Amino acid sequence: MPNAPASSLRGPHVVTLVYDGLCTFEFGVAYEIFGLPRPEMGDDWYRFSACAIEDGPLRAAGGLTVQVDRGLDVLADADLIIVPGWRGIGAPVPAPLIAELQSASSRGTRIMSLCSGVAVLAAAGLLAGRKATTHWCYVDSIAARYPDITVDADVLYVDEDSVLTAAGSAAAIDLCLHVVRRDFGPDVANSVARRLVVPPHREGGQAQYIETPVLKQREGARLGPLLEWMRERLHDDQAIATLAARAGMSVRTFQRRFEATTGMSPGEWLLGERLRRARDLLEKQAAISLDDVAVASGFGSLATMRHHFRERLAVSPSDYRKRFAALKPAGSVPSPLR
Repeated sequence: MPNAPASSLRGPHVVTLVYDGLCTFEFGVAYEIFGLPRPEMGDDWYRFSACAIEDGPLRAAGGLTVQVDRGLDVLADADLIIVPGWRGIGAPVPAPLIAELQSASSRGTRIMSLCSGVAVLAAAGLLAGRKATTHWCYVDSIAARYPDITVDADVLYVDEDSVLTAAGSAAAIDLCLHVVRRDFGPDVANSVARRLVVPPHREGGQAQYIETPVLKQREGARLGPLLEWMRERLHDDQAIATLAARAGMSVRTFQRRFEATTGMSPGEWLLGERLRRARDLLEKQAAISLDDVAVASGFGSLATMRHHFRERLAVSPSDYRKRFAALKPAGSVPSPLR
């Protein structure tokens, strides 16, 4: 498994761990987003390396065997270290790896886990006193083993600035795109997402994926136009009774089928869409006042919008605008946020 050609790239150095029992999906996500050649992004794009934490050849999921050129020494030059899903939630973490991660953390290097990779960060003590997430089926195990970690099963990822954690395997895409968004801005993240044919960011959390019924085609056809109607009227007070009547259902049936279709209640869905609209305006319309953003996105007042931003995104609208709207496009990329 050779590293991507360095060529003339001079951007943040992303190092992804490889080990015996490697979770190939999460490794592939990391390479696809940070290691795939993207000449259109210019010379400031990410540099990518794979790092073997033990001697090879190493087995990987799917019957593969991999050989990696670099060992733990490459971590000394990393700006971001990625830990794919670990080989077992209770599997021991080698002491040399723990020492290297602790040393990297003390230097300010960002360290990120994908899915069960949270077990490695926890074993290294990097999550003590912090909030983190992992796949919902590992939440209880991590919480029991490490009571000093606040494990949140209701989110797709957690950004604690220098330590980041993703939930299930697919949430690895969400978190990696979030990092691109932090480093390069929303337009670049959107471009990478289009290449992947995925949304630039998803609202909601894992709850909508746990035992959610498969969408029935008839219900999707019925509710689809209603969802578009709701999106076009985010500034309106959309009462449940009004929505149910428009869908031709009783209130009780509407609520049940809406949740089965979208994985959330009508109120939660509307809140997510309003946050999405507000984020888009804050990123792309620098001349619009925060009060006008609040009205245009359906929150009605800045105080209400500020409350939901802090509750859902852990940031104020003004800070969100400063973080994302001020970033420069690819080709003139800021130093990695650390």
